[in-house]
Amino acid sequence: MLVYRGFSQTAPSATVLTVGNFDGVHLGHRALLARLTTAASSAGLPAAVLTFEPHPREFFAPELAPPRLSTLREKLELLADDGVNLAHVCHFNARFAALSAEEFIERVLVDALRVRHLIVGDDFRFGARRAGDFATLRDAGARLGFQVEAMESIMLDGERASSSAVRDALQSGRLEHAARLLGRPYSIDGRVMRGDQIGRQLGFHTANIRIKHARPPLQGVFAVEVKGLPGGPHRGAANLGYRPSAQQVVRPLLEVHLLDFCADIYGAHLNVRFLHKLRDEMKFPDYGALKAQIASDVAAVKQYFQL
Repeated sequence: MLVYRGFSQTAPSATVLTVGNFDGVHLGHRALLARLTTAASSAGLPAAVLTFEPHPREFFAPELAPPRLSTLREKLELLADDGVNLAHVCHFNARFAALSAEEFIERVLVDALRVRHLIVGDDFRFGARRAGDFATLRDAGARLGFQVEAMESIMLDGERASSSAVRDALQSGRLEHAARLLGRPYSIDGRVMRGDQIGRQLGFHTANIRIKHARPPLQGVFAVEVKGLPGGPHRGAANLGYRPSAQQVVRPLLEVHLLDFCADIYGAHLNVRFLHKLRDEMKFPDYGALKAQIASDVAAVKQYFQL
């Protein structure tokens, strides 16, 4: 998949295009992407996605913006997995936010992205003050020479598949439900870094994974699978959060104790899939109590995997 930043370069050809934030790339997104790739194949054109960085809600009200489900890198990897050929990442700033609906259509969709067929969600709004809608696109398409198609929402047991629904499921510990909404287990990517060796001192070696999520959408202790190591995926117990028993932890940490793997993996880039929540984070009075709880957590993970 080719990735373009901004619009200094126009698309290499006419495109079949969709537009959105695609946070988490859930079942609703994936249905839209399936329609996109089908239409692109029929037209003999690349399947293209226009997405935004940062998320518009982070730009307009950063203190109220919800936690992201996926970093930009994770989102792009998921889009590529679903068959997208071109991804255009728009820097969402004051200048872009001020574009009128007509300016967005003419300057971005037509001039930069060379759209021939546009597929959007049925609730898609765009332009300054969200003035543009499907009718605006349809009228512009008839005038400027591109087709417009709307996708209905995807429902799962009466619930709309959405980033908000996934986020609510993760925050409430319903990981299996989140996986149904996503079409796969929720995961976070990161690189293994050197930690403070507390796990090793307690008898449980852990991989300390540097993540780019400033506020992950879930916290606690989990049964996980880890991809990115030889012989994987590997099963393990993971702690994601702020380690209340430690001192001066200001950024979230992801620590994974692998059940069936022991090797030097510093620098490895891993994908951690969260399968089941065991408990919330806890503060312990001493390392003895912490060690006992970790042993209990590892036993619970083994029971979950029926090991």
